[in-house]
Amino acid sequence: METSPSVSLDPGKRVLFLTKDFELIRRQLAGELNLTMDDVSPGDLLDDINTDVMTPAWVCFDYKPEELAKNAYAGLVEDGRRVVPERSLYDGDFEVIVSGERKGVGSSRETAVQAEKWSGIRIVIAASFAPIHARNNINQGVLMANYDILRRLQSGEEVALEEFTTGYDAITRLVVQHGGLFRFSKALAANKVDLPRLDTESRPMTMAEKVIARHLVRGGECVKDGDAVLAQVDGGYSHEFTTAQVHYFLQEEFGEDYHLPNPAKFAVFEDHLFYADGVKKMMPFADKIETLRELQRVFQEHTGVQDFSVKDGTSPGICHQVAREKIIEPGDLILATDSHTTMGGGSNAYAHGVGATEYANLIHAGCTPLTVPESIRFELKGELRADCTAKDLMLFILMTFVRRGQTLNRCMEFGGPGIAGLSMDERATLANMATECSARAGMVEADEETLRWILERRPDADAARLRARFVAPDEGAEYAGGVHEIDLAKLRPMVAHPGDPDKGIPSDPTNGAYIDDLGEVKVDIAYAGSCTAGKIDDLDMYARVLKDAVESGRRVADGVSFFIQYGSREVKDHCEQQGHTEVFRKAGATIIDPGCGACIGCGPGVSEDREQVTVSAINRNYTGRSGPGRLYLASPLTVAASAIEGRIVPYAPGMFARKSEPATP
Repeated sequence: METSPSVSLDPGKRVLFLTKDFELIRRQLAGELNLTMDDVSPGDLLDDINTDVMTPAWVCFDYKPEELAKNAYAGLVEDGRRVVPERSLYDGDFEVIVSGERKGVGSSRETAVQAEKWSGIRIVIAASFAPIHARNNINQGVLMANYDILRRLQSGEEVALEEFTTGYDAITRLVVQHGGLFRFSKALAANKVDLPRLDTESRPMTMAEKVIARHLVRGGECVKDGDAVLAQVDGGYSHEFTTAQVHYFLQEEFGEDYHLPNPAKFAVFEDHLFYADGVKKMMPFADKIETLRELQRVFQEHTGVQDFSVKDGTSPGICHQVAREKIIEPGDLILATDSHTTMGGGSNAYAHGVGATEYANLIHAGCTPLTVPESIRFELKGELRADCTAKDLMLFILMTFVRRGQTLNRCMEFGGPGIAGLSMDERATLANMATECSARAGMVEADEETLRWILERRPDADAARLRARFVAPDEGAEYAGGVHEIDLAKLRPMVAHPGDPDKGIPSDPTNGAYIDDLGEVKVDIAYAGSCTAGKIDDLDMYARVLKDAVESGRRVADGVSFFIQYGSREVKDHCEQQGHTEVFRKAGATIIDPGCGACIGCGPGVSEDREQVTVSAINRNYTGRSGPGRLYLASPLTVAASAIEGRIVPYAPGMFARKSEPATP
């Protein structure tokens, strides 16, 4: 079952270089050009290729890998035209694909790896890889390597398999040697694998280390970063965008009658595609979307996992929001098929996204291999200004620490006295956007507010038991990414601008800019929602701004479409009880029931042409993710204020009243 101990290139196959010069890509795909590392420098290669580019949402509707592979890289577009036409990678006889820094950033969708693998790619070369994407490659048995190894392969050399696993932990090396996670897991279950002994001595631990140490399946009470472990998983979930593949893989690997040992710990959600049928671009895929919904229902009935499907025509809400309301507890280890699973870290859990293969394997086995991550700590002090939110803090971190690569594949810890001034919803924003930082996870220290918030939603929970599960770092814990103090009072309202992909500036959440320095940016669409910004506190912020506007005789600006979407039924109920819903209507906003949508291009609020400008409270501004237009990321306060003004502005209390006063003669 193990792969060959050495690797060489097939003389009948080709290498595809994803260059910043798209014409070179087209010529390679057309068979007019074959390049080597002698022809290309690393600076010529595309950086930050995100998984939305590799497999846009509509490609993922083909849940069978052999079908979706035919549209690999459908999101790589220049002047509205696909750079990689349909089937061109699939039919191109390529076995290696090459790119630049941070390959596979963004969503956890494993379809990005599958699109390459089922097109014949068995080796992926890049300067660096986003952590979830790297893990998906490993789980699918796709080898990753650097430019030096490619040079040797292209010169005809056979390279030892162990060179492809340099820097991997012992269990990951075993997964690679077995050709992927399913093969490794089956060998482990058959007692054909000798796992390395964990012998880390007692030491001060970070929050992530302490959670993982509590969940070890075999041996030891202490871990350090880099340790390879098998860990018991407390719970997880999938949604209709991913469940069909999970079910398909489980049937393929374990037979039609497969079963789960602990189905009550897991759940399915119908949230991502509920509004897709109403989006013009998604209408042609209505039948495929319905197939995904039906297969999720089949999976839920087959396995008995918790069911958060649409009821009475309404989704219960976005999986990450509902999970923190109803499932996640402090100290939990939570894995789910979506990159924003990290949001659970706001409740002091260790949570992150995984691909369909890893999720299918862990819910079948009850545990999963993990590598203990390095950590980086943010010590917060002071209080946010009235015009700033947790979103501004994350945009600041993205613009600074993330651009320098300091958060890559690390757990981001948030602590310090400044945490006390942040609500649980604001803390959830910090953890949620850890995935935009290409971090492994984000964790916020717990306190009495954590306990109060959970008990308010689960009054039957045992307060003493929950408090005992709180996780805090040990004094003297080691942070490979350092400890960084941030004074919240010094933050200013920010956006992440959309870049200019046609000029080599990718659309990315790290494109930070202070609004005061932005200049005049008129908007066509304002969107308020998503897992990042559809929580109770976020809706309170929208209501605060719009109430101020309505009382000053103002409404949403002419020519601007403003969409407000609830993150869950609980959020909707809160808004109706507080009178927010009526304020939203009076201000001229369009109100949308709970669920995802515009954030992934599958609901109201998406742009329809390249000229439209959107200011949005979502988490990512990748080109095409929320329509073809230019998208600016901003805080809830900024989004609402900009919808009233018709241009991107920060919010200041009383700003509309001042502008409504008649001029003094």
